[in-house]
Amino acid sequence: MKKNLKADLMLVIVTLGWGISYYLMDIALADVDAFTLNAYRFLGAFFVAALLTFGRIKGVNRQTLKYSAFVGIALFFVYTGATFGVKYTTLSNSGFLCALSVIFVPIFEFLLFRKKPEKKIVFAVIVSLIGIMLLTLEDDFSINTENLKGDLLCVMCAVAYALDLIITDKAVSKPEVNAYQLGVFQLGATGVLMLIMAVIFEEPHLPGTAAVWQSIIFLSIFCTGIAFIVQAVAQQYTTASHVGIIFTLEPVFAGIVAFLMAGEVLTAREYFGAFIMIGALFIAEIDFKPIRSKKN
Repeated sequence: MKKNLKADLMLVIVTLGWGISYYLMDIALADVDAFTLNAYRFLGAFFVAALLTFGRIKGVNRQTLKYSAFVGIALFFVYTGATFGVKYTTLSNSGFLCALSVIFVPIFEFLLFRKKPEKKIVFAVIVSLIGIMLLTLEDDFSINTENLKGDLLCVMCAVAYALDLIITDKAVSKPEVNAYQLGVFQLGATGVLMLIMAVIFEEPHLPGTAAVWQSIIFLSIFCTGIAFIVQAVAQQYTTASHVGIIFTLEPVFAGIVAFLMAGEVLTAREYFGAFIMIGALFIAEIDFKPIRSKKN
């Protein structure tokens, strides 16, 4: 239980970093294109992690590299959707819609592995979905067509990230896969894919201002390098569905940052949506078995 709690706390901190990342991506995209930004972000994170912890990643085995490639492909689609989504919708919407991975994780686990989620996870997912609807839809609960292109890209991000969580969950459960090495090499795989797309479709160039440099460095080291290594290690002690619930905090953090740094103000309905999403996290975290046993 202590390891589970530590893993969950680590993931909450990771989620805070990702909540901040939407604002930083918005800054960087004013100067560099999306694939170029992600190439800098992931390759920078990979080289820093490789240099600082070379002793831990040398001698990596074939299984770890194979799963690193699979996760890297999933992350390519995650960050293609998220980064382009930020360009075409609001910061708050991008954060909220990318959190839909919490819905897709248990659905995919059931479809792919016939794994039935716990009742509390099902309830928490439903509550999270209600919260996301309150946060993203219009006052009459219709789709905001002005942001539709960006919103759909963010939904693609959520689908890909749900698959990323499931692949990572399966990978770290195998004794021959080193979770730390997986965390590092997935960064390199994603970065290479992003660089290929940047060379084909964009004109890569170095950032032109200090603000963009600072954003990219923070995104690379904290929101990417540390975050994804921590996620891979922490998932040894929790489940993909549980991680998905924790990551519902990402849009809440994104909304707070958007309010404080970019001046985006939410309505009372949207704040209520954020509140019940936090409630869903606590539902997922509480162990109800001792409470039931006392009643019996």
